Amino acid sequence: MIEATSCGGVVIFRGKILLLYKSYKNKYDGWVLPKGTVEAGEDYKDTAVREVLEETGAQATIIKYIGKSQYSFSVPEDTVEKDVHWYLMMASSYHSKPQREEYFVDSGYYKFHEAYHLLKFSNERHILEMAYAEYEDLRKANLWGNHKYY
Repeated sequence: MIEATSCGGVVIFRGKILLLYKSYKNKYDGWVLPKGTVEAGEDYKDTAVREVLEETGAQATIIKYIGKSQYSFSVPEDTVEKDVHWYLMMASSYHSKPQREEYFVDSGYYKFHEAYHLLKFSNERHILEMAYAEYEDLRKANLWGNHKYY
């Protein structure tokens, strides 16, 4: 078994959520949240911000830690057990540009119900629900956008 750790973000700007569409040799097609692998010596928060910027081109700030998802998948030599740490993040604009080198062919900001139904994986839909509820609570309390970390 191979253990792997990634970090990512539920990135929100003006109530809309940033998604990426990945298309890889007709084996993998679907909308996902931005995330990526932790580099040696890197803090999880730094990984999340870096991966969002690399994969989407979006400048985003971490607001709050949301939680962890776990899944496994097979590679020719073994099974990979992956932990993904997720953060609620605020973008500075609607700008996004999908990272072609990682087979992302589209990106964009979507309303919650659209994003929920577009997402390919149920664990990412669950993270989206948790993050969006947190966003709504902060917005109702007039705290959204006032601080980096809550």
